[in-house]
Amino acid sequence: MPTLAITNFNIVCSVLGGFITLFGLVSYLFKEKFYLSEALISLVAGVIFSPHAANLVKPFEYAGSQANLNAVTLSFSRLVLGVQLVLAGVQLPSRYLQKEWKSLALLLGPIMALMWITSSLLVWAMVPNLSFLHALAIGACVTPTDPVLSNSIVKGKFADKNVPKDLQKIIIAESGANDGLGYPYLFLALYLMKYTGDDGLGVSGGAQKAIGLWFGETWGYTILLSVVYGFTVGWIAKELLHWAEEKKFIDRESFLVFAITLALFIVGTCGMIGSDDVLACFIAGNAFTWDDWFRLETLDDSLQPTIDMLLNLAIFIWFGSICPWASFADNDIISIYRLIFLGILILLLRRLPVVFAMHKYIHQIEEKRQAIFVGFFGPIGVSAIFYLYISLNFLETITIDGVIREDAQQVADTLTLVVWFLAICSIVVHGLSIPLGKLGFFLPRTLSRAFTSPGEESARSSIDRPRAPSLAVLRERRKRGGNPRTSRSTQVSASTGPLVRLGGRVIRTENSGMATPAEVEVPSTPQTPPAVAKKRTIRFPEDPPPLSLDGPEPSLTG
Repeated sequence: MPTLAITNFNIVCSVLGGFITLFGLVSYLFKEKFYLSEALISLVAGVIFSPHAANLVKPFEYAGSQANLNAVTLSFSRLVLGVQLVLAGVQLPSRYLQKEWKSLALLLGPIMALMWITSSLLVWAMVPNLSFLHALAIGACVTPTDPVLSNSIVKGKFADKNVPKDLQKIIIAESGANDGLGYPYLFLALYLMKYTGDDGLGVSGGAQKAIGLWFGETWGYTILLSVVYGFTVGWIAKELLHWAEEKKFIDRESFLVFAITLALFIVGTCGMIGSDDVLACFIAGNAFTWDDWFRLETLDDSLQPTIDMLLNLAIFIWFGSICPWASFADNDIISIYRLIFLGILILLLRRLPVVFAMHKYIHQIEEKRQAIFVGFFGPIGVSAIFYLYISLNFLETITIDGVIREDAQQVADTLTLVVWFLAICSIVVHGLSIPLGKLGFFLPRTLSRAFTSPGEESARSSIDRPRAPSLAVLRERRKRGGNPRTSRSTQVSASTGPLVRLGGRVIRTENSGMATPAEVEVPSTPQTPPAVAKKRTIRFPEDPPPLSLDGPEPSLTG
Protein backbone atom coordinates (compact mmCIF):
# COMPACT_ATOMS: atom_id res chain seq x y z
CA MET A 1 0.00 0.00 0.00
CA PRO A 2 1.52 3.41 -0.94
CA THR A 3 2.59 5.51 2.03
CA LEU A 4 4.07 8.97 2.38
CA ALA A 5 7.82 8.98 2.95
CA ILE A 6 8.53 12.49 4.17
CA THR A 7 12.16 11.86 4.99
CA ASN A 8 14.93 14.42 5.28
CA PHE A 9 16.54 13.21 2.05
CA ASN A 10 13.33 13.54 0.06
CA ILE A 11 12.66 16.99 1.47
CA VAL A 12 16.16 18.26 0.71
CA CYS A 13 16.06 16.91 -2.86
CA SER A 14 12.65 18.45 -3.44
CA VAL A 15 13.56 21.83 -2.01
CA LEU A 16 16.96 22.09 -3.69
CA GLY A 17 15.74 20.79 -7.04
CA GLY A 18 12.60 22.89 -6.99
CA PHE A 19 14.44 26.08 -6.13
CA ILE A 20 17.15 25.63 -8.77
CA THR A 21 14.51 24.75 -11.36
CA LEU A 22 12.41 27.82 -10.60
CA PHE A 23 15.46 30.06 -10.41
CA GLY A 24 16.60 28.73 -13.77
CA LEU A 25 13.37 29.88 -15.38
CA VAL A 26 14.12 33.51 -14.47
CA SER A 27 17.90 33.37 -14.08
CA TYR A 28 18.66 35.54 -17.10
CA LEU A 29 16.18 38.15 -15.92
CA PHE A 30 17.67 38.34 -12.43
CA LYS A 31 21.35 38.10 -13.37
CA GLU A 32 21.58 39.98 -16.68
CA LYS A 33 18.71 42.46 -16.39
CA PHE A 34 18.52 43.19 -12.65
CA TYR A 35 22.21 42.35 -11.97
CA LEU A 36 21.35 40.39 -8.81
CA SER A 37 23.97 37.84 -7.84
CA GLU A 38 22.99 34.21 -7.50
CA ALA A 39 24.73 34.19 -4.10
CA LEU A 40 22.32 36.76 -2.67
CA ILE A 41 19.26 35.04 -4.12
CA SER A 42 20.39 31.65 -2.79
CA LEU A 43 21.14 33.11 0.64
CA VAL A 44 17.60 34.50 0.87
CA ALA A 45 16.21 31.14 -0.25
CA GLY A 46 18.27 29.41 2.43
CA VAL A 47 16.79 31.66 5.09
CA ILE A 48 13.27 30.94 3.85
CA PHE A 49 13.81 27.17 3.87
CA SER A 50 15.73 27.16 7.19
CA PRO A 51 14.41 26.40 10.69
CA HIS A 52 14.08 30.18 11.15
CA ALA A 53 11.19 30.24 8.66
CA ALA A 54 9.63 27.29 6.76
CA ASN A 55 11.75 24.66 8.56
CA LEU A 56 12.16 22.53 5.44
CA VAL A 57 15.97 22.38 5.59
CA LYS A 58 17.22 21.27 9.03
CA PRO A 59 21.03 21.28 9.08
CA PHE A 60 21.46 20.59 12.78
CA GLU A 61 19.14 17.60 12.59
CA TYR A 62 21.11 16.19 9.66
CA ALA A 63 24.47 16.62 11.41
CA GLY A 64 23.40 15.47 14.87
CA SER A 65 25.71 17.84 16.77
CA GLN A 66 27.34 21.23 16.45
CA ALA A 67 30.76 19.66 15.92
CA ASN A 68 29.47 17.56 13.03
CA LEU A 69 27.72 20.60 11.55
CA ASN A 70 30.98 22.56 11.69
CA ALA A 71 32.81 19.69 9.98
CA VAL A 72 30.20 19.47 7.20
CA THR A 73 30.35 23.22 6.59
CA LEU A 74 34.15 23.20 6.47
CA SER A 75 34.21 20.28 4.02
CA PHE A 76 31.54 21.84 1.83
CA SER A 77 33.48 25.13 1.75
CA ARG A 78 36.70 23.31 0.82
CA LEU A 79 34.94 21.55 -2.03
CA VAL A 80 33.41 24.72 -3.48
CA LEU A 81 36.63 26.73 -3.14
CA GLY A 82 38.71 23.92 -4.65
CA VAL A 83 36.54 23.66 -7.76
CA GLN A 84 36.21 27.44 -8.06
CA LEU A 85 39.93 28.03 -7.82
CA VAL A 86 40.91 25.40 -10.35
CA LEU A 87 38.40 26.95 -12.76
CA ALA A 88 39.72 30.41 -11.91
CA GLY A 89 43.25 29.29 -12.72
CA VAL A 90 42.08 27.77 -16.00
CA GLN A 91 40.37 31.04 -16.99
CA LEU A 92 43.64 32.98 -16.93
CA PRO A 93 45.76 33.24 -20.09
CA SER A 94 48.99 31.36 -20.64
CA ARG A 95 51.73 32.01 -18.04
CA TYR A 96 49.63 34.74 -16.44
CA LEU A 97 51.19 34.47 -12.98
CA GLN A 98 54.65 34.73 -14.52
CA LYS A 99 53.79 37.71 -16.74
CA GLU A 100 51.90 39.74 -14.14
CA TRP A 101 53.95 38.92 -11.06
CA LYS A 102 54.64 42.60 -10.25
CA SER A 103 50.97 43.57 -9.96
CA LEU A 104 50.16 40.36 -8.07
CA ALA A 105 53.10 40.86 -5.71
CA LEU A 106 51.72 44.28 -4.77
CA LEU A 107 48.18 42.98 -4.30
CA LEU A 108 49.21 39.89 -2.35
CA GLY A 109 52.00 41.58 -0.40
CA PRO A 110 51.60 45.09 1.08
CA ILE A 111 47.95 45.55 0.07
CA MET A 112 46.83 42.27 1.64
CA ALA A 113 48.92 42.91 4.75
CA LEU A 114 47.40 46.36 5.19
CA MET A 115 43.93 44.87 4.69
CA TRP A 116 44.66 42.47 7.54
CA ILE A 117 45.94 45.20 9.87
CA THR A 118 43.05 47.54 9.02
CA SER A 119 40.41 44.85 9.57
CA SER A 120 42.00 43.81 12.85
CA LEU A 121 42.16 47.39 14.14
CA LEU A 122 38.49 47.96 13.30
CA VAL A 123 37.45 44.74 15.04
CA TRP A 124 39.61 45.58 18.07
CA ALA A 125 38.05 49.05 18.28
CA MET A 126 34.43 47.94 17.92
CA VAL A 127 34.27 44.67 19.92
CA PRO A 128 34.41 45.28 23.68
CA ASN A 129 36.85 43.39 25.89
CA LEU A 130 38.79 41.92 22.97
CA SER A 131 42.58 41.87 22.90
CA PHE A 132 44.46 42.94 19.78
CA LEU A 133 45.92 39.44 19.36
CA HIS A 134 42.42 38.00 19.21
CA ALA A 135 41.37 40.74 16.80
CA LEU A 136 44.25 39.72 14.51
CA ALA A 137 42.74 36.25 14.18
CA ILE A 138 39.31 37.68 13.29
CA GLY A 139 40.83 40.15 10.85
CA ALA A 140 42.73 37.34 9.12
CA CYS A 141 39.49 35.46 8.39
CA VAL A 142 37.95 38.39 6.50
CA THR A 143 41.12 39.55 4.72
CA PRO A 144 41.01 37.33 1.59
CA THR A 145 38.67 38.39 -1.19
CA ASP A 146 36.19 35.70 -2.13
CA PRO A 147 36.49 34.13 -5.61
CA VAL A 148 32.87 32.93 -5.57
CA LEU A 149 31.37 36.40 -5.04
CA SER A 150 33.97 38.01 -7.32
CA ASN A 151 32.40 36.15 -10.24
CA SER A 152 29.47 38.60 -10.14
CA ILE A 153 31.75 41.41 -11.34
CA VAL A 154 34.02 39.49 -13.73
CA LYS A 155 31.35 37.49 -15.55
CA GLY A 156 28.14 38.39 -17.33
CA LYS A 157 26.81 41.37 -19.23
CA PHE A 158 27.86 43.96 -16.67
CA ALA A 159 31.48 42.83 -16.74
CA ASP A 160 31.55 42.60 -20.54
CA LYS A 161 30.29 46.18 -20.89
CA ASN A 162 31.98 47.93 -17.99
CA VAL A 163 35.04 46.05 -16.75
CA PRO A 164 38.11 45.92 -19.05
CA LYS A 165 39.46 42.45 -19.75
CA ASP A 166 42.82 43.14 -18.08
CA LEU A 167 41.01 44.29 -14.94
CA GLN A 168 38.83 41.17 -14.92
CA LYS A 169 41.91 38.95 -15.12
CA ILE A 170 43.77 40.65 -12.27
CA ILE A 171 40.65 40.43 -10.06
CA ILE A 172 40.38 36.69 -10.79
CA ALA A 173 44.09 36.13 -10.10
CA GLU A 174 44.06 38.10 -6.85
CA SER A 175 40.90 36.50 -5.46
CA GLY A 176 42.28 33.06 -6.32
CA ALA A 177 45.75 33.52 -4.85
CA ASN A 178 44.92 35.44 -1.68
CA ASP A 179 42.48 32.75 -0.54
CA GLY A 180 45.33 30.35 0.06
CA LEU A 181 47.60 33.07 1.43
CA GLY A 182 45.27 33.76 4.35
CA TYR A 183 46.92 30.95 6.33
CA PRO A 184 50.04 32.90 7.42
CA TYR A 185 48.01 35.80 8.82
CA LEU A 186 45.59 33.53 10.62
CA PHE A 187 48.09 31.12 12.13
CA LEU A 188 50.47 33.82 13.30
CA ALA A 189 47.71 35.00 15.63
CA LEU A 190 46.58 31.48 16.55
CA TYR A 191 50.09 30.20 17.37
CA LEU A 192 50.84 33.25 19.50
CA MET A 193 47.51 32.80 21.25
CA LYS A 194 48.22 29.16 21.97
CA TYR A 195 51.84 29.44 23.13
CA THR A 196 51.74 32.79 24.91
CA GLY A 197 48.14 32.92 26.07
CA ASP A 198 46.56 35.31 28.55
CA ASP A 199 47.73 35.57 32.14
CA GLY A 200 50.47 33.00 31.67
CA LEU A 201 48.08 30.26 30.61
CA GLY A 202 49.85 29.56 27.34
CA VAL A 203 51.13 26.11 26.42
CA SER A 204 54.82 25.72 27.20
CA GLY A 205 57.15 27.11 24.58
CA GLY A 206 56.27 30.80 24.47
CA ALA A 207 56.60 33.17 21.55
CA GLN A 208 59.78 31.52 20.27
CA LYS A 209 58.04 28.23 19.64
CA ALA A 210 55.04 30.03 18.11
CA ILE A 211 57.23 31.86 15.58
CA GLY A 212 59.17 28.67 14.83
CA LEU A 213 55.98 26.76 14.07
CA TRP A 214 54.70 29.67 12.01
CA PHE A 215 57.75 29.63 9.75
CA GLY A 216 58.13 25.86 9.66
CA GLU A 217 54.58 24.52 9.49
CA THR A 218 52.65 27.43 8.00
CA TRP A 219 55.13 28.79 5.44
CA GLY A 220 57.13 25.65 4.81
CA TYR A 221 54.67 22.78 4.98
CA THR A 222 51.36 24.51 4.29
CA ILE A 223 52.23 27.23 1.74
CA LEU A 224 55.39 26.13 -0.10
CA LEU A 225 54.40 22.47 -0.23
CA SER A 226 50.98 23.35 -1.63
CA VAL A 227 52.56 25.54 -4.33
CA VAL A 228 54.98 22.80 -5.40
CA TYR A 229 52.36 20.08 -5.17
CA GLY A 230 49.73 22.08 -7.05
CA PHE A 231 52.10 23.01 -9.87
CA THR A 232 53.40 19.45 -10.19
CA VAL A 233 49.94 17.87 -10.29
CA GLY A 234 48.63 20.50 -12.71
CA TRP A 235 51.61 20.09 -15.06
CA ILE A 236 51.44 16.28 -15.05
CA ALA A 237 47.67 16.42 -15.65
CA LYS A 238 48.24 18.73 -18.64
CA GLU A 239 50.82 16.42 -20.20
CA LEU A 240 48.68 13.33 -19.64
CA LEU A 241 45.66 15.04 -21.20
CA HIS A 242 47.78 16.06 -24.21
CA TRP A 243 48.94 12.49 -24.64
CA ALA A 244 45.44 11.01 -24.29
CA GLU A 245 43.99 13.51 -26.76
CA GLU A 246 46.70 12.86 -29.34
CA LYS A 247 46.18 9.13 -29.06
CA LYS A 248 42.39 9.66 -29.17
CA PHE A 249 41.95 7.74 -25.93
CA ILE A 250 39.65 10.30 -24.28
CA ASP A 251 36.11 11.23 -25.24
CA ARG A 252 34.68 14.75 -25.23
CA GLU A 253 32.71 14.39 -22.01
CA SER A 254 35.73 13.26 -20.01
CA PHE A 255 37.83 15.98 -21.60
CA LEU A 256 35.41 18.71 -20.50
CA VAL A 257 35.11 17.46 -16.93
CA PHE A 258 38.86 16.95 -16.50
CA ALA A 259 39.51 20.23 -14.63
CA ILE A 260 36.71 19.56 -12.16
CA THR A 261 37.92 16.06 -11.37
CA LEU A 262 41.43 17.48 -10.98
CA ALA A 263 40.06 19.85 -8.32
CA LEU A 264 38.46 16.97 -6.43
CA PHE A 265 41.73 15.02 -6.51
CA ILE A 266 43.77 17.94 -5.14
CA VAL A 267 41.24 18.74 -2.41
CA GLY A 268 41.29 15.11 -1.27
CA THR A 269 45.04 14.54 -1.38
CA CYS A 270 45.95 17.90 0.18
CA GLY A 271 43.39 17.26 2.88
CA MET A 272 45.05 13.95 3.70
CA ILE A 273 48.55 15.44 4.05
CA GLY A 274 47.28 18.56 5.83
CA SER A 275 48.51 21.13 3.32
CA ASP A 276 46.78 24.18 1.82
CA ASP A 277 44.36 22.63 -0.67
CA VAL A 278 42.87 26.01 -1.62
CA LEU A 279 46.16 27.47 -2.82
CA ALA A 280 47.19 24.16 -4.42
CA CYS A 281 44.00 24.14 -6.51
CA PHE A 282 44.63 27.64 -7.84
CA ILE A 283 48.27 26.89 -8.71
CA ALA A 284 47.23 23.60 -10.33
CA GLY A 285 44.69 25.41 -12.49
CA ASN A 286 47.36 27.82 -13.71
CA ALA A 287 49.83 25.03 -14.44
CA PHE A 288 47.15 22.97 -16.17
CA THR A 289 46.56 25.73 -18.72
CA TRP A 290 50.16 26.98 -18.84
CA ASP A 291 50.22 26.62 -22.63
CA ASP A 292 46.64 27.97 -23.01
CA TRP A 293 45.59 24.81 -24.82
CA PHE A 294 42.86 23.58 -22.46
CA ARG A 295 41.42 27.08 -21.94
CA LEU A 296 41.03 27.66 -25.68
CA GLU A 297 39.62 24.18 -26.24
CA THR A 298 36.88 24.73 -23.62
CA LEU A 299 36.31 28.44 -24.24
CA ASP A 300 32.79 27.96 -25.65
CA ASP A 301 31.87 25.07 -23.42
CA SER A 302 29.16 25.48 -20.77
CA LEU A 303 29.86 22.48 -18.53
CA GLN A 304 32.30 24.22 -16.19
CA PRO A 305 30.08 27.31 -15.64
CA THR A 306 27.13 24.98 -15.05
CA ILE A 307 28.92 23.02 -12.31
CA ASP A 308 30.12 26.31 -10.89
CA MET A 309 26.57 27.66 -10.71
CA LEU A 310 25.18 24.51 -9.07
CA LEU A 311 27.83 24.60 -6.35
CA ASN A 312 27.27 28.32 -5.73
CA LEU A 313 23.53 27.93 -5.37
CA ALA A 314 23.87 24.95 -3.06
CA ILE A 315 26.45 26.43 -0.70
CA PHE A 316 24.68 29.76 -0.23
CA ILE A 317 21.41 27.98 0.49
CA TRP A 318 23.37 26.04 3.12
CA PHE A 319 24.85 29.25 4.52
CA GLY A 320 21.43 30.87 4.74
CA SER A 321 20.09 27.90 6.67
CA ILE A 322 22.98 27.51 9.18
CA CYS A 323 23.84 31.17 9.80
CA PRO A 324 23.32 32.11 13.49
CA TRP A 325 20.82 34.87 12.70
CA ALA A 326 19.36 35.10 16.20
CA SER A 327 22.76 35.60 17.85
CA PHE A 328 23.37 38.86 15.96
CA ALA A 329 20.81 40.68 18.10
CA ASP A 330 20.98 38.51 21.23
CA ASN A 331 24.51 37.91 22.51
CA ASP A 332 26.80 38.93 25.38
CA ILE A 333 29.71 39.96 23.14
CA ILE A 334 28.68 42.96 21.04
CA SER A 335 25.46 44.86 20.45
CA ILE A 336 23.69 44.79 17.11
CA TYR A 337 24.36 48.51 16.63
CA ARG A 338 28.10 48.03 17.02
CA LEU A 339 27.94 45.07 14.66
CA ILE A 340 26.19 47.12 11.98
CA PHE A 341 28.67 49.97 12.36
CA LEU A 342 31.55 47.48 12.22
CA GLY A 343 30.14 46.03 9.01
CA ILE A 344 29.96 49.49 7.42
CA LEU A 345 33.52 50.34 8.47
CA ILE A 346 34.91 47.03 7.21
CA LEU A 347 33.26 47.40 3.80
CA LEU A 348 34.47 50.99 3.41
CA LEU A 349 37.93 50.94 5.00
CA ARG A 350 39.24 47.37 4.82
CA ARG A 351 40.32 47.55 1.17
CA LEU A 352 39.23 50.72 -0.60
CA PRO A 353 41.76 53.26 0.82
CA VAL A 354 44.84 51.08 0.32
CA VAL A 355 43.90 50.04 -3.24
CA PHE A 356 43.12 53.65 -4.15
CA ALA A 357 46.45 54.83 -2.71
CA MET A 358 48.49 52.24 -4.62
CA HIS A 359 46.50 51.89 -7.85
CA LYS A 360 49.07 53.85 -9.89
CA TYR A 361 51.53 50.99 -9.44
CA ILE A 362 49.06 48.41 -10.85
CA HIS A 363 48.93 48.97 -14.58
CA GLN A 364 45.61 47.13 -14.98
CA ILE A 365 43.94 49.90 -12.94
CA GLU A 366 44.08 52.79 -15.39
CA GLU A 367 42.06 55.49 -13.64
CA LYS A 368 40.57 56.51 -10.31
CA ARG A 369 37.09 55.16 -11.04
CA GLN A 370 38.54 51.72 -11.64
CA ALA A 371 40.56 52.00 -8.41
CA ILE A 372 37.37 52.77 -6.46
CA PHE A 373 35.62 49.86 -8.16
CA VAL A 374 38.40 47.36 -7.40
CA GLY A 375 38.78 48.71 -3.87
CA PHE A 376 35.11 48.42 -3.03
CA PHE A 377 34.47 45.04 -4.66
CA GLY A 378 36.63 42.90 -2.40
CA PRO A 379 33.85 40.63 -1.12
CA ILE A 380 33.84 38.49 2.02
CA GLY A 381 32.14 35.14 1.53
CA VAL A 382 32.95 31.44 1.30
CA SER A 383 36.65 31.95 2.04
CA ALA A 384 35.84 33.77 5.31
CA ILE A 385 33.57 30.92 6.43
CA PHE A 386 36.29 28.44 5.45
CA TYR A 387 38.87 30.21 7.63
CA LEU A 388 36.34 30.57 10.43
CA TYR A 389 35.95 26.80 10.76
CA ILE A 390 39.69 26.24 10.31
CA SER A 391 40.13 28.56 13.32
CA LEU A 392 37.47 26.77 15.37
CA ASN A 393 39.17 23.43 14.77
CA PHE A 394 42.50 24.84 15.93
CA LEU A 395 41.02 26.56 19.00
CA GLU A 396 39.58 23.24 20.16
CA THR A 397 43.17 22.01 20.61
CA ILE A 398 43.97 24.79 23.11
CA THR A 399 42.91 22.97 26.27
CA ILE A 400 43.71 22.74 29.94
CA ASP A 401 42.92 19.38 31.58
CA GLY A 402 40.83 18.37 28.56
CA VAL A 403 38.70 21.54 28.63
CA ILE A 404 39.07 24.29 26.06
CA ARG A 405 40.89 27.25 27.57
CA GLU A 406 38.73 30.21 28.58
CA ASP A 407 40.33 32.76 26.27
CA ALA A 408 40.19 30.31 23.35
CA GLN A 409 36.47 29.78 23.96
CA GLN A 410 35.94 33.53 24.05
CA VAL A 411 37.75 33.94 20.76
CA ALA A 412 35.75 31.08 19.20
CA ASP A 413 32.43 32.69 20.19
CA THR A 414 33.53 36.12 18.94
CA LEU A 415 34.92 34.68 15.70
CA THR A 416 31.67 32.89 14.93
CA LEU A 417 29.54 35.95 15.56
CA VAL A 418 31.66 38.61 13.83
CA VAL A 419 32.82 36.60 10.78
CA TRP A 420 29.32 35.36 10.01
CA PHE A 421 27.91 38.88 10.30
CA LEU A 422 30.59 40.42 8.09
CA ALA A 423 30.12 37.67 5.49
CA ILE A 424 26.36 38.29 5.41
CA CYS A 425 26.94 42.06 5.12
CA SER A 426 29.26 41.55 2.16
CA ILE A 427 26.93 39.12 0.39
CA VAL A 428 24.01 41.54 0.71
CA VAL A 429 25.84 44.81 0.00
CA HIS A 430 27.98 43.55 -2.88
CA GLY A 431 25.02 41.62 -4.25
CA LEU A 432 22.92 44.79 -4.40
CA SER A 433 25.62 47.34 -5.30
CA ILE A 434 25.43 46.93 -9.08
CA PRO A 435 21.60 47.08 -9.41
CA LEU A 436 21.37 49.98 -6.94
CA GLY A 437 24.21 51.79 -8.70
CA LYS A 438 22.51 51.32 -12.05
CA LEU A 439 19.19 52.48 -10.64
CA GLY A 440 20.81 55.50 -8.98
CA PHE A 441 22.42 56.52 -12.27
CA PHE A 442 19.27 56.45 -14.36
CA LEU A 443 16.40 57.03 -11.91
CA PRO A 444 16.95 60.76 -11.15
CA ARG A 445 16.95 61.65 -14.86
CA THR A 446 13.98 59.42 -15.64
CA LEU A 447 11.92 60.77 -12.74
CA SER A 448 12.89 64.33 -13.63
CA ARG A 449 11.54 63.91 -17.14
CA ALA A 450 8.46 62.03 -15.94
CA PHE A 451 7.37 64.58 -13.30
CA THR A 452 8.37 67.79 -15.03
CA SER A 453 5.31 69.70 -16.31
CA PRO A 454 5.26 70.97 -19.92
CA GLY A 455 5.48 74.57 -18.72
CA GLU A 456 8.54 73.87 -16.59
CA GLU A 457 10.16 71.90 -19.41
CA SER A 458 9.54 74.79 -21.82
CA ALA A 459 10.95 77.33 -19.36
CA ARG A 460 14.01 75.13 -18.76
CA SER A 461 14.56 74.76 -22.50
CA SER A 462 14.36 78.50 -23.08
CA ILE A 463 17.40 79.05 -20.90
CA ASP A 464 19.66 77.05 -23.18
CA ARG A 465 18.00 77.50 -26.60
CA PRO A 466 16.46 80.34 -28.61
CA ARG A 467 12.66 80.46 -28.39
CA ALA A 468 11.01 78.83 -31.39
CA PRO A 469 8.04 80.52 -33.09
CA SER A 470 4.63 79.26 -32.06
CA LEU A 471 2.26 77.53 -34.46
CA ALA A 472 0.05 80.64 -34.71
CA VAL A 473 3.02 82.78 -35.71
CA LEU A 474 4.00 80.26 -38.38
CA ARG A 475 0.49 80.33 -39.82
CA GLU A 476 0.51 84.13 -39.93
CA ARG A 477 3.83 84.13 -41.75
CA ARG A 478 2.57 81.67 -44.33
CA LYS A 479 -0.41 83.99 -45.03
CA ARG A 480 1.97 86.87 -45.74
CA GLY A 481 3.55 85.08 -48.67
CA GLY A 482 5.17 81.92 -47.47
CA ASN A 483 4.95 78.73 -49.46
CA PRO A 484 2.37 76.47 -47.80
CA ARG A 485 4.34 73.42 -48.91
CA THR A 486 7.24 74.47 -46.70
CA SER A 487 5.27 74.10 -43.49
CA ARG A 488 7.39 71.11 -42.42
CA SER A 489 10.56 73.26 -42.51
CA THR A 490 11.59 75.81 -39.98
CA GLN A 491 10.54 79.35 -41.00
CA VAL A 492 11.73 82.66 -39.67
CA SER A 493 10.37 86.10 -40.57
CA ALA A 494 12.28 88.46 -42.88
CA SER A 495 13.11 90.75 -40.05
CA THR A 496 14.94 88.00 -38.21
CA GLY A 497 17.16 86.90 -41.09
CA PRO A 498 17.10 84.17 -43.71
CA LEU A 499 14.92 81.10 -43.43
CA VAL A 500 17.00 77.98 -43.05
CA ARG A 501 16.02 74.38 -43.71
CA LEU A 502 17.12 71.82 -41.09
CA GLY A 503 20.70 70.99 -42.04
CA GLY A 504 21.85 74.49 -42.98
CA ARG A 505 20.40 75.22 -46.47
CA VAL A 506 18.82 78.67 -46.97
CA ILE A 507 15.16 78.59 -48.00
CA ARG A 508 14.33 82.30 -48.15
CA THR A 509 16.58 85.33 -48.00
CA GLU A 510 15.66 88.68 -46.61
CA ASN A 511 14.88 90.46 -49.93
CA SER A 512 14.12 87.67 -52.36
CA GLY A 513 12.08 84.55 -52.82
CA MET A 514 13.28 80.99 -52.65
CA ALA A 515 17.01 80.51 -52.89
CA THR A 516 18.64 77.52 -54.45
CA PRO A 517 21.53 75.71 -52.83
CA ALA A 518 23.86 77.02 -55.51
CA GLU A 519 22.95 80.65 -54.76
CA VAL A 520 23.42 80.64 -51.02
CA GLU A 521 25.54 78.37 -48.82
CA VAL A 522 25.72 78.50 -45.06
CA PRO A 523 27.83 76.40 -42.73
CA SER A 524 26.54 72.87 -42.37
CA THR A 525 26.57 73.26 -38.56
CA PRO A 526 24.94 76.59 -37.62
CA GLN A 527 26.02 78.27 -34.41
CA THR A 528 22.41 78.34 -33.19
CA PRO A 529 20.60 75.06 -33.87
CA PRO A 530 17.43 75.76 -35.85
CA ALA A 531 14.08 74.58 -34.53
CA VAL A 532 11.58 72.39 -36.33
CA ALA A 533 7.85 72.63 -35.74
CA LYS A 534 6.35 69.26 -36.40
CA LYS A 535 3.19 67.78 -34.91
CA ARG A 536 3.14 70.44 -32.19
CA THR A 537 6.53 69.26 -30.87
CA ILE A 538 9.67 71.35 -31.22
CA ARG A 539 12.86 69.32 -31.61
CA PHE A 540 16.44 70.30 -32.11
CA PRO A 541 19.02 68.43 -34.19
CA GLU A 542 21.53 68.25 -31.35
CA ASP A 543 19.12 67.04 -28.68
CA PRO A 544 20.40 63.90 -26.92
CA PRO A 545 18.05 60.93 -26.93
CA PRO A 546 15.94 60.59 -23.77
CA LEU A 547 17.45 58.47 -21.04
CA SER A 548 15.73 55.30 -19.89
CA LEU A 549 16.46 52.37 -17.64
CA ASP A 550 17.22 50.28 -20.71
CA GLY A 551 19.72 52.75 -22.13
CA PRO A 552 23.51 52.65 -22.09
CA GLU A 553 25.18 52.05 -18.75
CA PRO A 554 27.92 53.98 -17.00
CA SER A 555 31.26 52.46 -17.86
CA LEU A 556 34.38 52.13 -15.75
CA THR A 557 36.44 52.84 -18.84
CA GLY A 558 35.04 56.36 -19.26
